[in-house]
Amino acid sequence: MATITAPPAALQPREHARPGRALRSAPRAWSGRRRCCQVIRATASSRGRPAATGSGQLESTALGASAGGEEGDVIRRLQNGPDVRGVALEGEKGRAVDLTPLAVEVIGESFGEWLRDQRREREGEDGEQLRVSVGRDPRLSGSRLSAVLFAGLAKAGCAVFDMGLATTPACFMSTILPRFSYDASIMMTASHLPYTRNGLKFFTKRGGLSSVEVEGICDRAARKYVARKMGLGGGGLGMPPVVMRVDLMSAYAQHLRDIIKERVAHPTHYDTPLEGFKVIVNAGNGCGGFFAWDVLEKLGADTTGSLHLGPDGMFPNHMPNPEDATAMSLTRGAVLAGGADLGVVFDTDVDRSGVVDDAGAAINGDRLIALISAIVLAEHPGTTVVTDARAGDGLTRFIEARGGRHCLYRVGYRNVIDKGAQLNADGVETHVMMETTGHGALRENHFLDDGAYMVVKIIIEMVRMRLAGLEGGVGGLIRDLEEPAESVLLRMDIVGEPNSAKQRGVEAVEAFKTYIEEGKLSGWVLDDCGDCSVDEGCLVDNNDHPIDVDAYMYRAKFYDESQRPLGWVHIRQSVHNPNIALNLQSCVPGGCRSMAVDLFERFLLTSGVNEFVDTSEVQKFVK
Repeated sequence: MATITAPPAALQPREHARPGRALRSAPRAWSGRRRCCQVIRATASSRGRPAATGSGQLESTALGASAGGEEGDVIRRLQNGPDVRGVALEGEKGRAVDLTPLAVEVIGESFGEWLRDQRREREGEDGEQLRVSVGRDPRLSGSRLSAVLFAGLAKAGCAVFDMGLATTPACFMSTILPRFSYDASIMMTASHLPYTRNGLKFFTKRGGLSSVEVEGICDRAARKYVARKMGLGGGGLGMPPVVMRVDLMSAYAQHLRDIIKERVAHPTHYDTPLEGFKVIVNAGNGCGGFFAWDVLEKLGADTTGSLHLGPDGMFPNHMPNPEDATAMSLTRGAVLAGGADLGVVFDTDVDRSGVVDDAGAAINGDRLIALISAIVLAEHPGTTVVTDARAGDGLTRFIEARGGRHCLYRVGYRNVIDKGAQLNADGVETHVMMETTGHGALRENHFLDDGAYMVVKIIIEMVRMRLAGLEGGVGGLIRDLEEPAESVLLRMDIVGEPNSAKQRGVEAVEAFKTYIEEGKLSGWVLDDCGDCSVDEGCLVDNNDHPIDVDAYMYRAKFYDESQRPLGWVHIRQSVHNPNIALNLQSCVPGGCRSMAVDLFERFLLTSGVNEFVDTSEVQKFVK
C-alpha cells in the first residue's frame, strides 16, 4: 500500500452525532492525530479497482437467473450463519481455497450496496457518503484480502477506514465511540479456526447482521461473482481506492479503562484501581494482547507471566480459544506459578473469553455463564438469562436459586443475542445473553458479544470483593454450581452431494422431532423452559415476531422405564460443516450411553436417517 503524506481535501475532520443518531454533516472522515491516522491507497488487482460506469447494470442484465447455478453457489457456501467463512490459504487436506480475492471483493461491494439500500428505505434518499471501518486479526491472508475488501466497499461508494489489527467488538464500537461513529464496520477473522481460514463479520450501529441479512448479501454477491467470471462489469482501470488509516484500538482500550475506573471508584487510587492485583492474559497470539498492555497495566495491574501476547497469524502455541484444553491448562499453570489473582483466555478476535480463578479453576462454558449471572443478578434482581440449549440443568437451578429466570434457546451467538433483545422489546427484562462457547453479551453494553467487556465485568467484581474485605477469588461466587455427571459430544457426517447437505440435515433433525411427537420414541419429551415464549425443544418462538431459523435443532429430555430423568439430548444441524451434532448430558453415570443406545436403536436405525448420515461415531460410543 502506498502512503499519501497529506489527506485529500475531501477527507477532513468532521463532527459526530451521538451514538445511534443520524449524522448530518458533509461526508468527511476523522483525521485524528498525525501519529494514529494516515491516508493510504489500497493496492489490488484490476478486479479491486473502481468499476466502469454501468457495470452493475451489465451484471444484472446479463445474468438473469444464472446466478442460481454452481458458480454462484461458490459464494453462497461461504455463508456461516451471520458470518462469512472460508479457506483463504492452501494447506488444508481435502479443502480447496474458496475465500478468494474476487469472492471477498464482491461480498464487500454487496455489503456496501446493502447499506445504501437500507438507508434509502429508512430515509427515502441516499444521503451523504457511507463510512465503513475495517479491522482484521493477524492471519497471514489478512493484508491481501483487506486490499480487495477496501476496493469492493469503494465500488459501492463507501468511504473506507482501515483500523488494521483490531478486535471484533472494537469494530462494532467504531460505530458508537465519539470521533469515529462510522455507519458500519467489517471484521476480517475466522475466530478460533486454523490459520488457513479467514472470514468476515458485519456490523451496523444496531449491532451484528442476522443470518437472513447475510444470506441476502451473499445472494447479491453471487450474481456479481458470476458476472465477473463472465467478464461483465468490474473491469474499470481507475485509481485504487483512497483509504484512511485510523487508530481505533487506543480509543477502545481507553473506553474499557474508563469503565473500570468509574465503576470501581477506588477510594485511594482512582486512576489505578488494579494496583496490588496480578492478572495473567493469554492472547494465543491473536488480537487480545492489547488488554494486557493498554488496559490492565495502565490501571496498575501486574501482568508479568502473561502468555502469547504478540500477534502471530500462524498461532504457533495453540489456537486462541477459551474452550481449548491447552489454552486453559497453560493459563492455569501461569496463574498458579505466578500467584495471580486471575487468568484470562481470549479467542482470536476477542469476542469470546474464559477465565481462571486464583485457585487455578477453569471458568468457561456453564461456569462462566454462572459467574456473569451471579454478578448481574446482584445488580438486576429477577432478570432473565438467555443461553443456548446446550447449557446444563445445574445452571438453570443456579440462576433460579438467585431469583433469575433461565431461557434456553437456539445454538448460535447471534440467535442468543437476538432472543435477548427480543425479550427486552417484549417487556421481559433480560440483561444477560451467553453461549456455552464463551460468547457473551450484556444489555448494558449494546447487546454486544465482547470477551474483553465480560472480563472487565469480572475484574470490577474482583476489586469490589477485596475492597469489601471478602476472602477468596471470584470462583467463590459459583461454588454451589452443580456440574453434570457426564457430558458427551458426538458428530454424524452427512454423506452425499455437498449441495444437498443442508436439506439433508434439516430432514434428519425434523425426523427426530416428528418421531417424538408421533409417540415413536417413548420416554423422550421435547424440552422448553416454559415462560420465555420458546417451546418445542427450545427452538420455536410462540410470540408474534419469531426469529428466523438459520439451522434446525431440538432439545429433548429422556426418562427411563421408571420415569427417572436421565438427562437430555440436543440434536442440531451444523452451520459450519456438513454434519449433525449430538450433545448429550446426564445427571447419572452411564446416562449418556443409555440415551445414545436408545437414540441409535429406536431412531437412527429405524427412521432411515442412517441412509444419508454416517452414524459410526454414535455406534462406536454405544458399543
